[in-house]
Amino acid sequence: MIERVMKTAFAWSLLAVAIPAIAAAQEKVDDPLTLNAAVDLALRNQPDLREARASSAAALADVAVARTAYVPRLDFLWQVNRATRNNVFGLLLPQPVIPPVSGPVLASDTSHGVWSSAGGLLLSWEAVDFGRRRAGVDVARADAGAADARRAATELEVASAAADAYLAVLAADAALGAARANVERLDTFATSVRALVQNQLRAGAEQSRAEAEVAAARNRLIEAGRNAELARLALAEALGLPIARIVPVPGTLLQAPARPAETASFDPATHPRAVAVDAQVDAVRARDRVLDRSYFPRIELQTAVSGRGVSRQLDGSAAGSGLGLDVPNWAVGVAVTFPSLEVFRTQARRKVEAERLGEATARYDRTLLALKTQEARARAIIAAAYEIAANTPRQLQAARDSDTQARARYDAGLTSVLEVAEAQRLLAEAESENAVANLAVWRALLAEAVLRGNLQPFLNQVRTSQPAANPIQ
Repeated sequence: MIERVMKTAFAWSLLAVAIPAIAAAQEKVDDPLTLNAAVDLALRNQPDLREARASSAAALADVAVARTAYVPRLDFLWQVNRATRNNVFGLLLPQPVIPPVSGPVLASDTSHGVWSSAGGLLLSWEAVDFGRRRAGVDVARADAGAADARRAATELEVASAAADAYLAVLAADAALGAARANVERLDTFATSVRALVQNQLRAGAEQSRAEAEVAAARNRLIEAGRNAELARLALAEALGLPIARIVPVPGTLLQAPARPAETASFDPATHPRAVAVDAQVDAVRARDRVLDRSYFPRIELQTAVSGRGVSRQLDGSAAGSGLGLDVPNWAVGVAVTFPSLEVFRTQARRKVEAERLGEATARYDRTLLALKTQEARARAIIAAAYEIAANTPRQLQAARDSDTQARARYDAGLTSVLEVAEAQRLLAEAESENAVANLAVWRALLAEAVLRGNLQPFLNQVRTSQPAANPIQ
């Protein structure tokens, strides 16, 4: 009984701690979120950007790894073994299987083992490398530059995706509001038609048509609600958060901003995407410079200090435990290695790198061409967006007048429900198009800012259009 009471008390204590935490988390989800806060949140949480930053940091660390090639190599060895001491005249080709045996050939073979030991230090330093190590460092730097350029391009993509998803949520909410207003208007009209039919002032077919229009409007409302929910899910994904309930702050974003003056000339080579592709070209060229030096000789200074010990003399008599390094040696020398036939492999590899350089160069040219084309397309989209935003209020007013006149004609018995339904359909379309027209201008300006590779002027313009709000943590 006591144990059951203790378990119950523990469970209630957990609930007492968990419920405020859940409520706090729910409050954070429902906090108002501005566009600038959404972009900052995406730059902090988006996994794609974290991956790109980690890759850039790793590539930068590889530069330090490449510089370690200048550091001399110091190897230490100590071993002890028990083995036979039989030896024969002759040569063994280099291989990793048969252990070498040092010492003269004995008069007779033996199967008895002896203890022996060895230890030493070997210091090696490549005194002359003909620029090989510097070329390796240049390759690491080029790879680090390419990784950092990819990080910058990913950062732009993440920020722009968050901003566009935010504007898409506002557009979906505006369309949802227009659909809801249309349902309410049609429902009111259907109620009045129903009263007229019940009083036998109108035919029953008109009531059926009015109710059909209401049902169709409700279907459009359901679709608008679905689109709004999907837009929030897309925004949550763009922010890198596992949430769907986000409260955007429209502010004055529902109004089109002033049309900007003539923009400065566009240089596609400065765009992060172009910079990233150009960095890949530099990396390929750096690897080609390494191949230029791959068949030069290697000149190494080497210094060795070693000692050996064995437990038997040549005649088989005891000579100690064999574990001590009784016989010392030292050596100082120069080793020159020349890979004379490496030139053939190098030539083949250079052909590969030449093709890769051509591929990277073509990709860079294609990127510049795409950016130039997108720049012209962005100008056309912005101009059209401003013209549509200026025209939709006139369209909306005309649709409202048409709806008012159609209702008046219907109430006067001069027309049928078909004219009213058509007028209200035009009004619903006008309301929906007017609701998203101004947001389309903002999205067009965002696309242009992305094309220029710098979102900061756009974000500064948005900041003046939205009040401050608490960002989601």
